[in-house]
Amino acid sequence: MMAQSVCPLSTGNDPLRVLYLIDSLVPGGAERSLAAMAPHLIAGGIRLEVATLHERPGLHDELTGIGVPLHCLAGPGGRAGWIARTVRLIATRRPDIVHTTLFEADVAGRVAAAMCRTPVVSSLVNVAYGPEQQGSGIGSTKLGAARLVDAVTARPVIRFHAVSRHVGEVMAQRLHLQSVRVEVVPRGRDPELLGRRTEERRASARAGLGLGDDPVVLAAARHEQQKGLDTLVEAVPFVLGSARAARFLIAGREGTQTRRLYALVDRLGVHDAVWFLGTRADVYDLLCAADVFAFPSRWEGMPGAILEAMALETPIVASDVPPVREAVTDGVSARLVPPGRPQALAEAIVDSLGDPAGNVMRTARALSDFHARFTIGRAAEGMLAFYEHALSTVR
Repeated sequence: MMAQSVCPLSTGNDPLRVLYLIDSLVPGGAERSLAAMAPHLIAGGIRLEVATLHERPGLHDELTGIGVPLHCLAGPGGRAGWIARTVRLIATRRPDIVHTTLFEADVAGRVAAAMCRTPVVSSLVNVAYGPEQQGSGIGSTKLGAARLVDAVTARPVIRFHAVSRHVGEVMAQRLHLQSVRVEVVPRGRDPELLGRRTEERRASARAGLGLGDDPVVLAAARHEQQKGLDTLVEAVPFVLGSARAARFLIAGREGTQTRRLYALVDRLGVHDAVWFLGTRADVYDLLCAADVFAFPSRWEGMPGAILEAMALETPIVASDVPPVREAVTDGVSARLVPPGRPQALAEAIVDSLGDPAGNVMRTARALSDFHARFTIGRAAEGMLAFYEHALSTVR
């Protein structure tokens, strides 16, 4: 069921005006989800405008190409400057509701909306402020201060959108939110944009990478501690012990862990097996080229890359963390292993590479689950209902 089947939202005789505030449009999970959702929200009766705090290259063309006005709030004054410019933007554009996503946009948008007496909603897209972030380089004092700011500015929010049940439950507890204020709407992906896995597409993608018939393990993630790419690199020697010709492709932009990852490859002597591809615009084709999609995250909000692998019938080996279990089931639609365990990850990858019949069964179930639960149309329907529920509390 597509978003277009939902009755258009409006206030009186006019479409519902939503001002969506996000830190930037640099491609990441939240940013890609916004760009993918936008045309479906517009089709559902939303007059959408997007504002960013930073002027950075990203997904601007995807939004302007469908007529979404963009506003950049970059400028001097730090957080106070962002709040002042957001207040002016709200006063000028007069949205019916402000929707914020990611920490700095949450803070600026919530405060500015409260000052303008405009309803505000926020998306909870990841877990934060907990033990899972130990080792990420953020000190406990800084985390505690950020948590306090988040909790205080959350008070005027009329409703929260969580991308998974786990995120909603954890963040409600950490921000002292009533659970009734949190509504879960999982992310979705567009089946038409993803396309289908075919032998021709697979052969073309592999030829473009200079790959023959060697087994290919793909990971697609930015180089951050959360994503567990170090666990994957540490698993490589174990995999090569059984599948000597395996190639590991890591697609994603550099980050705080880039140096460590390269140093780890050096120390383990696996240069020939591990290929860092950088930021790629052809991840969907890479998924078709891969024999296994590896997802070694230490924690997650909602694993969008797993949804893409489900849709493209790529066998999945992933960390057994709660949001992943909301998308796939161990032994049924994926193979799940404890996070941070290189040998367990390697064993699951080797087992998957050697189990074509099991892969056919699991990928078929994953594809069926994707179409039943995680298409962009279903996600858009959920967001349209979310806005309706939020506004019903202030009418």
